[in-house]
Amino acid sequence: MKPYISDIPYHAVLFDLDGTLLDTLDDIGNAVNRVLAQNGFPTHPIDAYRYFTGDGAHMMIHRALPETTRDEATLRLCLEGFLEDYGRNWKVMTKLYEGIPEMLEELAARGLKMAILSNKPHAFAKQCVAEFLPYWRFGIVIGQRDNFPRKPDPAGALEVAEFLDIPAVNFLYLGDSAVDMQTAVSASMFPVGALWGFRPADELKENGAKALIDHPLKILNLIRTNWK
Repeated sequence: MKPYISDIPYHAVLFDLDGTLLDTLDDIGNAVNRVLAQNGFPTHPIDAYRYFTGDGAHMMIHRALPETTRDEATLRLCLEGFLEDYGRNWKVMTKLYEGIPEMLEELAARGLKMAILSNKPHAFAKQCVAEFLPYWRFGIVIGQRDNFPRKPDPAGALEVAEFLDIPAVNFLYLGDSAVDMQTAVSASMFPVGALWGFRPADELKENGAKALIDHPLKILNLIRTNWK
């Protein structure tokens, strides 16, 4: 995909969390696998969780369970088990991706507002940001909340835009999955695919990515520096 420079001045960046800012795959996959094993179900290679995640914890558990055992009672049991286990083990192996601190420093120095929108349960999203991203100011952090539509519904992204008082069209949206690209497109934000994350380039392009970057600092190439 060719480099893309927009005439639109970007005033803010909205980030996905898992697979974009934080490499959480091992801790998520290990927590689900422990719950599956405890309940007599087969486990999965950690790499499989690249495709199980992205649509919220309930859907992740649905995908991880055998097709014949996806009744509501089993889903609820395993979801509750996952939330309990992950609540104790959410930062064993989780880490920032290489280049994320430098990217955040550069964006802050250029005066861009920053925010986070995740399908991770809201409490866990807030915990992760407080633990791993305490040195950077995010105007708002939103995870999955009860009775509120999750991504790719644009409601959360539009809530961020309204909260920061910045038009959605003036946002870059950086994420690593089809869900993120669809969210950005639906919210009229500029979709940027993170190639270091959980999903491949083809998925990102097919779902609306207008730019793909293979290192966090390359997001700076998409931003006009003279918008002020």
